[in-house]
Amino acid sequence: MPQTIIDLLNKAAHANKNDACRRGNIIYPPPAGKLILTGDLHGHKRNLERIINYADLGNNPDTHIILHEVIHGGPQDEEGGCLSYRLLFDVAQLKLEFPRQVHTIMGNHDTAFITESEVIKAGREMNRAMCAAITQEFREAAEAVISAIKSYLFSQALAVKCQNRIWMSHSLPSDRLADKFDPGIFDRELRIDDLVRPGSAYILTWGRRQSHSLLEKMAALLDVDIFVLGHQPQERGYTQAGARTLIVASDHNHGCILPIDPGRPYTMQELIESMVSLASLT
Repeated sequence: MPQTIIDLLNKAAHANKNDACRRGNIIYPPPAGKLILTGDLHGHKRNLERIINYADLGNNPDTHIILHEVIHGGPQDEEGGCLSYRLLFDVAQLKLEFPRQVHTIMGNHDTAFITESEVIKAGREMNRAMCAAITQEFREAAEAVISAIKSYLFSQALAVKCQNRIWMSHSLPSDRLADKFDPGIFDRELRIDDLVRPGSAYILTWGRRQSHSLLEKMAALLDVDIFVLGHQPQERGYTQAGARTLIVASDHNHGCILPIDPGRPYTMQELIESMVSLASLT
């Protein structure tokens, strides 16, 4: 059982690195078909099932899904350990089943797990909670499973850039660290120190509440018009944060997803009207 999981994660990591839509650390979806943008999942298995059923990838070869922030949250074991790694295994399996259509990007909880940095959610240190559950389940093989999880998370891209000038990443740099952000990170191979403050992957995935002026600068820098982000909790599933930014959450019963045509332009209002409530899906 542990070796099966380790092999799964290693194969999925290889698939991430060799994604046909990936150039550098950016996913470039095909301009035709449907692209499903999601918010943070944080262990919410039912919402992942809804997303998979909605996408129906086997019958819709031109549909693509972007997933991020899968770990930390959801069910716990009897000792309070975080079981969200099981959902990560499901995502890895989905990547192997549909390597051309399933894409994952890195979130701040991923960078924290890889670098063993403290990350608090609902009053718990999540890395400790997840490692405790992994140790409970895998015993003497736990360290090998944790290592494979880190390698898988590290294999992910950082962002998505569509032909219609919509950009998706887990977050964007905050104002106070923006001057330390190196956009060259999207083109070169990632290093572990990129994930530790003030590394550029850290800055990209941890930023919150960006100012209008910074968003204008980032739009010009990245040559895009609209940002779709996660990271910041949204009770109703999404919110518009300024003229250019839409924040989406998929990790609770009011969570949403955003299906778009990656080849045609959208106004912000059109994107909001395209939002789909996960609770409305079977």
